[in-house]
Amino acid sequence: MRGVLDRLALFVATVCAGLCVLLSTAVVAWTLTQRPGAVGQMVASGPSVGVARFAAVMVVVAVLSGVAGYALTSRIRAHVEGSSRDLVELATRFAAGEPRLTPVHSDIEEIDLVSGVMTRRAHDMTKSLAAERDFAADASHQLRTPLTALLMRLEEISETDDADVVKEEATIAIAQVERLTRVVDDLLGRTRGAGGPAPAVSLDSVIAALQREWQPAFEQARRSVRVRGERGLFVRSTPVALSQVLSTLLENSLVHGRGTVDVHARRSGPSVIVEVSDQGDGVPAAMAPHIFERSVSSGAGGSTGLGLALARDLAESNGGRLDLVQAQPARFALFLSEAETD
Repeated sequence: MRGVLDRLALFVATVCAGLCVLLSTAVVAWTLTQRPGAVGQMVASGPSVGVARFAAVMVVVAVLSGVAGYALTSRIRAHVEGSSRDLVELATRFAAGEPRLTPVHSDIEEIDLVSGVMTRRAHDMTKSLAAERDFAADASHQLRTPLTALLMRLEEISETDDADVVKEEATIAIAQVERLTRVVDDLLGRTRGAGGPAPAVSLDSVIAALQREWQPAFEQARRSVRVRGERGLFVRSTPVALSQVLSTLLENSLVHGRGTVDVHARRSGPSVIVEVSDQGDGVPAAMAPHIFERSVSSGAGGSTGLGLALARDLAESNGGRLDLVQAQPARFALFLSEAETD
C-alpha cells in the first residue's frame, strides 16, 4: 500500500509541476506579446542569458510546485495508510476468531464497507457458536435425567429374581426409553425450528409418570413425593417440555431440599399453576435473584446451574412461566395455559 501511495504522490507532484510550468510559459508568452519592452530588458545582456534565466525560473517553479503537490498529498496518504493498517488488523482478529470487533471508521467508503461486513459476520458467528454451545449443554442435561432413571430401573431388574418385579420395572424402563425417544425428537425439532401452537397434554398423566420415575431415588433417600390439588387438568405444552420442567424441579428438591416434596396443581383464571416445594432450608437470599441464570449453582450434588435455566426456557417456549415464588423454604411455581378438552 505504501508503494502505491508513494507512486500516486509522485504522479500528483509531476502533474502539478507540469501545470505550473505550462502556466508560467503562458504568462511569459502573454508578456512577450503585450509588454515586449520588459522582455527586451531581460535579454539586454544577451539572448542566451535571457533563455538561461527563463529556464532557471521554470526549474524553480517546477520544483516548488512538485514539492507543494507532494506535500499536499501527505496527509491523505497517511490517512489512507492508517485506515488500511486498521483494516488489516481487523481482518487478522476476525480470522483468529475474536468475538468482539470494533469497526473501522475511516470515512473511506470501501474500507468502512469491508469493515462493517467483517464486524457483522463476527457478531453473527459469535451468536451462532453461543447458540450451539447452549444447545449442546441443554441436550446433555435433557438426556441425562431419563438415562439416569432408565439405569436405575435396569439396576432394579438385575438385582431381583421376582418375575412380577422384573415385569413392572421392565414396563417402566420401556416407558423411559419412549420418553428418551421423545426428548431426542423434541431436540431435533428445536434444531429445525419447528413451531406451531403447543398441544394439549394431561397434567395428571405427566405427574404420574414422573412419580414412577423418581420413586426409587426418593425412597433411597428416605423421602417421598406427595401430589395434591385438582385432577383432570389439561395444559398447553409438549409432553417432553412439561415433563422436563417438573423433573428438573423434583431433581432440584431431591438434591438441595429435605422432607416431603409437595406437588400442588390448581386453576387460577385461564392458567394452571403447578407448585413444587419441600421442607428444606430453601434458596440463599443472595442467590435467589439469580437462581434462573446459567451457571448459577450452590455446587451441591454436582449441580452445574443449568437445569433451572433450561427449565425456564422450556416453560417460556411453551407459552408458560417458571418462577421462584418463595425462597425459604423453596417453592417454585409453573404457570401454564389451560387447554380445553372435548
